[in-house]
Formats: sequence, structure tokens, C-alpha cells
Amino acid sequence: MSGVDVITFGCRLNTYESEIIKAEAGRAGLNNALVFNTCAVTAEAVRQARQAIRRARRENPESRIIVTGCAAQTEGAAFAEMPEVDAVLGNEEKLKAASYRSLPDFGIAASEKLRVNDIMSVTATAPQMVKLIDGHVRAFIQVQNGCDHRCTFCIIPYGRGNSRSVPMGAVVDQARMLVENGYSEIVLTGVDATSYGVDLPGTPSLGQLAKSILKHVPEISRLRLSSIDSVEADDHLWDLIADEPRFMPHLHLSLQHGDNMILKRMKRRHSREDAIEFVERARSLRPEMSFGADIIAGFPTETDEMFENSLRLAEECDIARLHVFPFSPRQGTPAARMPQLDRGLVKARAARLREAGEKLHLAHLAGMVGTVQRMLVENTGMAHTENFTVVDGLGLAPRTLANVRIAGHNGKHLIAEELRHAAA
Repeated sequence: MSGVDVITFGCRLNTYESEIIKAEAGRAGLNNALVFNTCAVTAEAVRQARQAIRRARRENPESRIIVTGCAAQTEGAAFAEMPEVDAVLGNEEKLKAASYRSLPDFGIAASEKLRVNDIMSVTATAPQMVKLIDGHVRAFIQVQNGCDHRCTFCIIPYGRGNSRSVPMGAVVDQARMLVENGYSEIVLTGVDATSYGVDLPGTPSLGQLAKSILKHVPEISRLRLSSIDSVEADDHLWDLIADEPRFMPHLHLSLQHGDNMILKRMKRRHSREDAIEFVERARSLRPEMSFGADIIAGFPTETDEMFENSLRLAEECDIARLHVFPFSPRQGTPAARMPQLDRGLVKARAARLREAGEKLHLAHLAGMVGTVQRMLVENTGMAHTENFTVVDGLGLAPRTLANVRIAGHNGKHLIAEELRHAAA
């Protein structure tokens, strides 16, 4: 191979940062290299990264293999011990050309491979301008990084550091560049996006940032948020939900559980009642609003009754896309030291949650039959409606915006018939 190939795991923030990695590694003159931008959110994510690295070495014996991302930040020494790996870069180092100019030679000791600093010492997120998001018709913009909260199950603050925000002007400039390069939909992303602005002069909120983007880049057709913590929603965000048609009617909620005692043991900042109130208010303002949510199954000390509360919460909030995570103890987190449930029980509860999620998704699809929707066609040939439901793209070109009537569904996605379309 020639050039630099970045293999991305995990979240949209990683996807955005992979574009920066490509640019910075290119500036450094790196060639014949594979960069693995890893995720650490679960032990399974780390396992998959290690497996992919071993396979890549077999298939590319002459290439340099560089590992970075959250798993490299939190488990750097373990990756450095892998004979397949030539260098390990931390989450701060991966964004700098200098890191790729000073890579070690092949075959050195593990200690010399490791280039990972103390992420907690990083106090700012420098604006990075990205011209495109390779392989995507929706563009992601990093608005925030890190997290000041310490949920007992979560390793991510130790991979990302404390919360820090990108100045509003830089985010607006990035949005303008992406729209000029043909993107009609922008997704604002961060580790804890709703904490945006607390470290900036004037403490602007995420809602204010979104309003500013839509005001100063009026060519944007669709603006989304990647994931939010509902208790941090501010009045500006409520204004957008109620009154701004370019703000898309879909929110992904970080619920994590449906039982108040487990939420306290997780050190979450919301109750089940808070979650229900948020969803009901959002739908009262925007009836077409749909929700995705993360829920963990089998958290330590979870009883049958506590688990049933999670099932009920998913149903009461009518979650259209339920992301289920079997609890995965992460070394160094308080939850890893709590009394653990049997792994078979954890998997069984996760399976029940997924089954409930599938039923909710089917009901969501059925509820959209007969409506008229506006969809954006993806590179895969499928498309997404404004409330982020997958629909057949009808053979239209990627980046096409089209109005369609929903004729039915096949249990997985919507089936549409075209009314008219216009290029994005």
C-alpha cells in the first residue's frame, strides 16, 4: 500500500478526528502506514481493535501500524506490547503532524513505541478545519471534547480528559466550509456535547451554538446533535425544537438505565422521571420527534425489578432506536469493583432489552406509513428521514434530498415512493 489508511472505531467524534489524522499524517510525509483510531467504551471494542490489528499485520507485513484513540490512551502499554504495533499515540498526539514525523523505527522495545501524554493536563481543544468526512454524506463537527463527570461505569474521561469546548466562531467557520463543499446536513458532536461552553467566555450553551450556526450559515438544510444529556438541555435548545425546521426532530439520549437506584450508583445526574418529562415535553413541541437511547443491561447490583424498570422506561419513552450495552467492567472504574452479576444473566437481560427495542422500532416504522417525509440519500443507497429513520433511497444519487411518501416497511426500514427531489 501507499499513503496513510485510517481505520476508525467507535463514535462520530473519532470519525471526525480520523480526517484530521489523515491530514496531519500527510503533512508529516508519512507513507505506507495503517493508523487504528480505537474506541475504549467497552472491553469488546478494545478486543475488536486488537483483532483487527493482528489481521492487518498479516495482510500488510511491510506497513507501519500505528495505534491511537481512546483505547491507546487508556491501555497504551498493552498495545505497545503487541509485536504487530510499531507506535502508540495518545488522543492529543494523534492530531499533530509532529507526532508522525518522530515515529520510532520498526522492531524497537515496547517502551519506545509509547507516545501517550497525561490527557488530564490538556486544557483546550484547538479548532481543526476538516474539508470533508470521507465516506459520509452527513458532515460531523467536533464542538467539544472530554468530560467533567465521572459516571462509575465509564472509562472515557480517562481517554479524553476533562471537558473543553471549541470556540463558537471556529465551529461556525467549519460549518461554512463543509456546506461550501457540498454537505447539506451537519451533525454536532462531542464526548459530552451538552456541557458545551462552560469553559468559554460568556459560557455559551450548545443551544446557542446551534442557533449561531443556523443564523450565520443559512445554506445548511439540516442540523443534528449526535447525543445529549437531557438534564443539560437549555432554553435555546427548547427554542430550536419548537421553532426551527432545520433542526432535525431526532435526539439520541444518554439514558443508561431506568431505575433510580441504579442511576444513583452510576452517578448519573438524571432520574427516570426526568427522562420521561424531557421526552414528553419535546414531543409536545415537535410531535414528529423520535428518540434513540443508550441503556446498559446488567449493571452491578441490578435486581430483576430494577431491570424491569429499564424495560418500562424504553416503552414509556417510546424509544425508536434502542442501543443496548451488556455491562462491561472497565478496569479503573468504580463499577468494576462493585458486586458483579453472572455474565449469562447480563447477556440474557441484554437480549430481552434488544427484543423490546425491536418491537418499539417496528411500532415506530408502522407509525410512519402514509406520511410524507424528506430524506437524504446516503452513499449506501439507503437514506435517512428528518427523524433519522432509515428508508430506501429509491436509486437516487448520494446527497440527494427528496420528498417521499412512505408506502410501508419491511421490518427493518421504510419503503417509499418518490414525490419529487432536489439535489442537496
